[in-house]
Amino acid sequence: MRARHEFRGMRTVEHFFRVPLDHSAPSSEAITVFAREYVSAAHSEEKAAQLPWLLFLQGGPGGRGNRLGSLGGWSKAAAKDFRILMLDQRGTGLSSPIDRNSLPLRGRAAEQAAYLEHFRADSIVADAELIREALGSGPWTIYGQSYGGFCALTYLSFAPEGLREVLVTGGLAPLAGPADDVYRATFQRVAARNAEYFSWYPEDRTTVERIARHLRSTPEFLPDGSPLTVERFQMVGAFLGGNTRVDSLHYLLEDAFTETQEGRALSDTFLDQVQGIVSRRSNPLYALMHESIYGQGEATGWSAWRVLAEYPEFRPDAEPLLLTGEMVYPWYFEQDPALRPLREVADLVAAKPDWKQLYDMRQLAANTVPVAAAVYSDDIYVDRKLSLETASAVQGLQVWETADFHHDGIADDGEGIFARLLDMVRSGGR
Repeated sequence: MRARHEFRGMRTVEHFFRVPLDHSAPSSEAITVFAREYVSAAHSEEKAAQLPWLLFLQGGPGGRGNRLGSLGGWSKAAAKDFRILMLDQRGTGLSSPIDRNSLPLRGRAAEQAAYLEHFRADSIVADAELIREALGSGPWTIYGQSYGGFCALTYLSFAPEGLREVLVTGGLAPLAGPADDVYRATFQRVAARNAEYFSWYPEDRTTVERIARHLRSTPEFLPDGSPLTVERFQMVGAFLGGNTRVDSLHYLLEDAFTETQEGRALSDTFLDQVQGIVSRRSNPLYALMHESIYGQGEATGWSAWRVLAEYPEFRPDAEPLLLTGEMVYPWYFEQDPALRPLREVADLVAAKPDWKQLYDMRQLAANTVPVAAAVYSDDIYVDRKLSLETASAVQGLQVWETADFHHDGIADDGEGIFARLLDMVRSGGR
């Protein structure tokens, strides 16, 4: 039975699908993929049943579909004309999830790594096509944010017949390796974003140095009992990737310290918030598979960790200390309790020498599906130059480049961004 609910101006329907773990062997083991349908209650049920589908592919890898409490931003705009399908990409949310408890059920590290090979964009796209057919939909519209845009390019490569039109925000992936090129570009952008942030909040430059010096001399522990090291503290730079979140970094830092009987220490408020940023307990697939999204026929080999050596200003002993972006390092699997059981399999994933190609360059060059993409000029996660190179390789792809937003642009003006991209694909850019 599919659960149905109506609240706050929308109706939802829960969908569960059985799909092959390995789409090249359809009769082999099956896994579950979950998706939730959102429809505006302004539409009658009869009218809603006639609306075309829009599949939303969220960022990640390893992020479950958004849980909407109401229609707002881009979803409010989309719900005027679409039935929205919010996918829990395989391995996330209610879709046969992967975590430190479930993954070891696959066997030893080698078996776990082999299992994870089936959790990249090619498999996500194959799932989507089976789901589209199960729903009885013709070619549908897809909206890809960040990693969802990477998946959209894979969709255009291998199943364009399933697509009516494609919208992408902050997610034009590099179409070829090596992964090192990505991190060389993004380290530079993160450094520039640090400088910009500290020009706005010069007092936070002092606070960051105080925290770093404190952590070098005094053990501090997060609520889960794991140590807060300087390198883990640098991960709060995740805030730098946003329009709507960047100023929240200041609020995090402003009450970092408190007085105790033993002297000055980091506050419980600060430590609790930092744990929510640095822990991968709720999305271990992100740490396990992040670099694999750049794997194209070769091992990524802990690329960000290697490239870091070229940027000593990001070292945890550097002064002044710089905050980092979305890079994943081997020590995550030593310092994060949720990842420690997965260290061996993470090394195997990093060393895999023969990742499948995620994009078909010939198909993209001959593309006929309308595509519009928002490219954010100062995006610290998806580099502008690499994005524009990708755009030039996809026939007919229209780019809207803007410096008004950062990576989380759709959280800032999702309604306006969605409407602009939809108009671009419908009007041919006129």
